[in-house]
Amino acid sequence: MTTERIIDFLNTRRPDGPCLVVDLDVVRDNFTAFKRALPQSAIYYAVKANPAPEILRMLASMGSNFDAASVTEVEMALEAGATPDRISFGNTIKKERDVARAHALGVSMFAVDCVEEVEKIARSAPGSQVFCRVLTDGEGAEWPLSRKFGCAPSMAVDVLRHSHALGLEAHGVSFHVGSQQTQLNAWDRALKDARGVFDALAGEGIILKMVNMGGGFPTRYLKDIPTAEAYGQAIFQALSKHFGNNLPHTIIEPGRGMVGNAGVIKAEVVLVSRKADNDNLRWVYLDIGKFGGLAETMDEAIRYPIRTSRDNDAFEPCVLAGPTCDSADVLYEKKPYPLPISLTIGDEVLIEGTGAYTTTYSSVAFNGFEPLKSYVI
Repeated sequence: MTTERIIDFLNTRRPDGPCLVVDLDVVRDNFTAFKRALPQSAIYYAVKANPAPEILRMLASMGSNFDAASVTEVEMALEAGATPDRISFGNTIKKERDVARAHALGVSMFAVDCVEEVEKIARSAPGSQVFCRVLTDGEGAEWPLSRKFGCAPSMAVDVLRHSHALGLEAHGVSFHVGSQQTQLNAWDRALKDARGVFDALAGEGIILKMVNMGGGFPTRYLKDIPTAEAYGQAIFQALSKHFGNNLPHTIIEPGRGMVGNAGVIKAEVVLVSRKADNDNLRWVYLDIGKFGGLAETMDEAIRYPIRTSRDNDAFEPCVLAGPTCDSADVLYEKKPYPLPISLTIGDEVLIEGTGAYTTTYSSVAFNGFEPLKSYVI
């Protein structure tokens, strides 16, 4: 959403070129809402969503933990004020030397999804806690996750058994229900699988203690979404259903839901054209596209709200594209995007809900364009 603080910043600073502006007050409110919605769950902010130092410092000061996908993100969390026991190395694909480096920095909780990854950790981070990620179907997610991460629940039993045999602490199970998950019951299906893994290992005397319920919490784009409180109630009901009174320690990893609605990208119309004299469909080109930070428009999965100064005029659908010399740099064409007919070259537009997964997706210098500038206020 575009807050008054963001509008004031843009009007006062007049930054040149496309840029992201993030309002820390919104991030603070989101963290508070998650804490209130799931008071028994530890919050591990997904650093990859937006690793701006100002965001990490504020969240660290509020007591947040951190989900890191790389050694660099581990170091960022430490620099922001987090202690190593508040950091999880949540990527299931890690070089062994990176496992060793993270362990040397004090990190002792690692994600795995196969025995080969377990063996790396046993060699390079002996005695650490490991949790195994299980596959989910991602049904209901606008940005579903592939089979790249996780394993079948039956294999998770083998992986955690192997961890225990190698002297690691078989700590628990994790899953991710898909990013921008809009179905409240998605966690119910995954928690049922988690309970199955718990029970299978308990029968062998291996007692798991933790369920990492991942991210998936959405931000508002063009459609309304349930509140954090609604997600919290649904998740608690599912936990109680599958674990009864013996609830495990739980973790959530909000990323998009923590920072998505806190950011707005200011962009500019570079060109408005048509492809033929009898073509009724306009092409509107912005100075930002897939390679400038809007990679999540791939397959038109994420449709961002776009605001202009001409929103009181008549609208008609158009193809929306970026500025680079790559034919893939088209944001919305299968389902054209409605924008004011009067929109013209030089007009500024505000792309809302862009606080997550934009700056870190921005290329370094594709076509010579600068990486997306970011301001945190």
